[in-house]
Amino acid sequence: MIAATHHATAFAANTTRQRKRSDVQARFDYALLTAVLILLGLGLIMVASASISIADRQLGQPFYYLLRQALYVLLGLGLAAVVTRIPLDLWERVSALLLICGLLLLGFILLPGVAREINGSIRWLSLGVFNLQPSEFMKLFVIVYLAGYLVRRGDEVRTTVWGFLKPMLVLVLAALLLLMEPDMGAAAVIFATALGMMFLGGVRIWHFGVLLLLMAGAVATLTVTSPYRMERVTAFLNPWADPFNSGFQLTQSLIAFGRGEWFGVGLGGSVQKLFYLPEAHTDFVFAVLAEELGMFGALAVVLLFAFIAVRAFRIANQARQLGLHFAAYSAYGISLWLSMQAFINIGVNTGVLPTKGLTLPLMSYGGSSMLAACVAVGLLLRVDIETREAWLRSVDVKRGGGR
Repeated sequence: MIAATHHATAFAANTTRQRKRSDVQARFDYALLTAVLILLGLGLIMVASASISIADRQLGQPFYYLLRQALYVLLGLGLAAVVTRIPLDLWERVSALLLICGLLLLGFILLPGVAREINGSIRWLSLGVFNLQPSEFMKLFVIVYLAGYLVRRGDEVRTTVWGFLKPMLVLVLAALLLLMEPDMGAAAVIFATALGMMFLGGVRIWHFGVLLLLMAGAVATLTVTSPYRMERVTAFLNPWADPFNSGFQLTQSLIAFGRGEWFGVGLGGSVQKLFYLPEAHTDFVFAVLAEELGMFGALAVVLLFAFIAVRAFRIANQARQLGLHFAAYSAYGISLWLSMQAFINIGVNTGVLPTKGLTLPLMSYGGSSMLAACVAVGLLLRVDIETREAWLRSVDVKRGGGR
């Protein structure tokens, strides 16, 4: 009886190991890829719905923004496929170079007559058929640079103030360049992502706390000393005080949420997108989605982003356990970036946060945002691939040693 129980237990354990090995032998995390593809598809549908009226009125081509967004999605998926084939060692070797290139682009865009001004901001380099927004790619470059820095200087970061401050000083330079555009939203996302990565890298709590206080003071100073930022904060606190001027965007967004109720008014049935809600296909595409698909549609999007964040952290934890520290920190950073930007965009749409001018990753209209997010997903899938390969090698070594 005891022998039979022992054999049954051994058989069950062996079956579990075989199932886990089979799962790991998969090319990559198909659940993660499916969630990303759903967001991309839903984003295309909502961009089409939100932009068809304004495109017809402004350009006489109802599907102008949809066709361009579809092209960006295809290019993004192609770049993601290429990135999944690039070894992480190469990313680690060129991490500092990528950061320097990002800083040069941010500086170049500020030169007179170089950049294109849209809505009072100078954030885009005109490349003919495409406007490049360097800040979107800078988010990825900072993540790759910090991942490499935490591998090279991990002990210094965890034990000394200087080790922690050195990369922060570089990020201060990037933030200053972004604020000159101005693009406070991108600066906030980059700093928040960097702080999250440093925290996960083991920085001392008091170092972290002091920098957070300094950042809070800097943000408060920038807000108080800038009339347009102060106006945004005032409008955010009470948008109904001036619903036809400073509070116009937020009040129209809130009306969209109210009209959507539980199940929405139906796809294509949004009224707010008809010249009431500014930037309906870019910054406020989530409000149009909430109006047309209701609370359940909006909640589904939130859950998809949460799922991607959790899967990315799971991949990062597995990589860290296997000693793949650059891979782990890169996955942590990508998870923090995408989830944090999604949180900010949704917060702005729902009136929880002041207007920041940030897109909803993988969904909002915009070439630079789409391409950068797809490259980030490709890098995350590459981390997953190398983590699976490392796990299989470790299992084979253990089996070989046990014989």
